[in-house]
Amino acid sequence: MPISFSTDEEFARKLDAEDSLRHFRERFHLPLGANGKPLIYLAGNSLGLMPKAARKIVEQELDDWAKLAVDAHLKAATPWYTYHETLREPVARLVGAKPNEVICMNSLTVNLHLMMATFYRPTKSRVKILMEEPAFPSDTYAIKTQIAHHRFDPKEALVLARPRMGEFTVRQDDIEAALEKHGDQIALVLIAGVNFFTGQLFDLERITAAAHKRGVTVGIDLAHAIGNVPLALHDWNVDFAVWCSYKYLNAGPGAVAGAYVHERHATNRELPRLAGWFGNDPATRFRLHLEPEFIPVPSADGWQVSNPPIFSMAPLRASLSIFDEAGGMETLRAKSIKLTGYLQFLLESARHSKLTVITPRETDARGCQLSISVHEHPKELFGKLEAAGVKCDFREPNVIRAAPTPLYNTFHEVWRVAGILAEHR
Repeated sequence: MPISFSTDEEFARKLDAEDSLRHFRERFHLPLGANGKPLIYLAGNSLGLMPKAARKIVEQELDDWAKLAVDAHLKAATPWYTYHETLREPVARLVGAKPNEVICMNSLTVNLHLMMATFYRPTKSRVKILMEEPAFPSDTYAIKTQIAHHRFDPKEALVLARPRMGEFTVRQDDIEAALEKHGDQIALVLIAGVNFFTGQLFDLERITAAAHKRGVTVGIDLAHAIGNVPLALHDWNVDFAVWCSYKYLNAGPGAVAGAYVHERHATNRELPRLAGWFGNDPATRFRLHLEPEFIPVPSADGWQVSNPPIFSMAPLRASLSIFDEAGGMETLRAKSIKLTGYLQFLLESARHSKLTVITPRETDARGCQLSISVHEHPKELFGKLEAAGVKCDFREPNVIRAAPTPLYNTFHEVWRVAGILAEHR
């Protein structure tokens, strides 16, 4: 049933007192403002906060490197050779996959290119790629260059699902209409789980079903969805997905990214791919020049190209353990819906004519993030937020993105931010 909110400060404090997840805030380093007090950090959609446990885990790897050198690959406290395997099951739980369908490796855009090398195989009749607009620029660059790599014109091969005139988000019906119109020519749907700009959460199960009905492969960019909303990639029958781990997964700048490949593809050793030695069968991996033929691991591991990047994986172990301890995405999602709904309520209660929330109102169509369009003097308002110790971000031309995340943000923080926004008259 809908939650009855109040604009009173004491109501915000009451919500915090009743919050069963409130103690997880203490597990993160909170950046301090000039006054020595913690900032109100609403930028977890850009870079998550550092788990306090990450330092000890990273220091362990540094100590093992110092004391064991090359032998740490097999003799470290957590052996480096199989380090990626420590991440497999907790990541699979977050994306709703089987363990053999996920692999942590590389960066998001590198993984996107690796996936497209396998799953974007244009034919004479199927060349086009369908994506949303606006999409994150790196995705657009990757897709356009992949199209050009196959000697097609991106201007002709890229199909964009856009918001309608006067609207901010893409309608599900319009995505399906694009599939209906171009379906016989589309080779791949590549869409975000949550749009970076508007915060819109797409109905991935429905999109996947509509695409598969027309013989189209589906890939998802989960950069703003993993660790933010519950996912069920295997059950939704998604073909592949990629993500980063430095946003809601709190694994640090440049942290290891990840990929998902549905098991019907992951176990198919005949699929074309760009190969590297760590994607090769472990039974022959170290025979090196004696076994020059690539034999892919029959799992998502078969798309690895290099050995595990230990120092960019280590902090993720700290964060994933917190997700599990907190009860997983269903528990976190319940608080997230309440936090974001409370911010929306407070903004609407202020009846502010200069602000418009462009993120969908429906809870099943958004995650943590609210994108706020500022009609007058947007950068001035952003400056006021920063001066008041609020850390969020600004996207041109006039959008402030605020993401109250359930692991470390409080209802009182949301109340304070809403008050600052309401003063911008």
